[in-house]
Amino acid sequence: MDSMTAETASGTRLHDTFKALRDALSAEIVGQAALIERLLIALLADGHLLVEGAPGLAKTTAIRALASRLEADFARVQFTPDLLPADLTGTEVWRPQDGRFEFQPGPVFHPILLADEINRAPAKVQSALLEAMGERQVTVGRATYPLPQLFLVMATQNPIEQEGTFPLPEAQLDRFLMHVHIGYPEAEAETEILRLARERARETMQHKPAMVERIPIEDVFAARAAVLDLHVAPAVERYLIELVLASRDAARYDAALGRRIAWGASPRGSIALERCARAHAWLAGRDYVTPDDVRGVAPDVLRHRVLPSYEATAEGWDGARLVTELLRLVPLP
Repeated sequence: MDSMTAETASGTRLHDTFKALRDALSAEIVGQAALIERLLIALLADGHLLVEGAPGLAKTTAIRALASRLEADFARVQFTPDLLPADLTGTEVWRPQDGRFEFQPGPVFHPILLADEINRAPAKVQSALLEAMGERQVTVGRATYPLPQLFLVMATQNPIEQEGTFPLPEAQLDRFLMHVHIGYPEAEAETEILRLARERARETMQHKPAMVERIPIEDVFAARAAVLDLHVAPAVERYLIELVLASRDAARYDAALGRRIAWGASPRGSIALERCARAHAWLAGRDYVTPDDVRGVAPDVLRHRVLPSYEATAEGWDGARLVTELLRLVPLP
């Protein structure tokens, strides 16, 4: 077998592996196809996810199900107002028998981390997590500790019960690859959810733990490399950049929209949009990126990076609506 044939076979195997992963997650997390796809895109694009939705929509179940199918440890942190940064990053413990301090790593050192209700913790705890997300390391005292090479954070926040919460600053929201809003499932999906709940209750009573095949971390890194090898035509790249530039100077397309946008997306937004479009195309089984891939991920990549003006907010505009308008105005290549 020559090198090209071997490379093709490896690529096919990786596609089959991630297709099986998506199918397995879809069978377990019913009615949340968009969340599953965004989780896989974040995994392939080496980024982090902020998920917003009402309680009970399987946000925690989804990230736990993904972790159970990877050869990676999982940790969940419930963010509360009394949480301290050390509860997340770890702390140095004095060992009198050795006469020295020993660092005890916190949950942030797990490859897959769920930060549940991140907006319930004060700013200093949020900053500790977001620093770890951005720098991929934690500094305690004079020592710096690297995080795992595979490091995926899914943070959740509920759109209800806002009393006593600490909203994430817009500048820190930029650390998240995507900001995903999820809604309630359809009637058919809810029926399937009831059936699955009954089955899981029976399995629990019968003490039958489900056995799942786990994906090696090396396959995740190989898939990430394949995503970076996808072809992006110059016209598609120009379209992607034009979307970001339009968010900074929308008045070129529409004066009213220009007044509604206070801040546009940063270069980090351009990078995130390209990486997510590549992952979207790879999951679709293509070796090239199309404008539809860019448009498919743009709302979740840009909604938290395009900020409405005070007047626009008063009129009911938010980031998602602004991005939808930008997609309508910027011409396709």
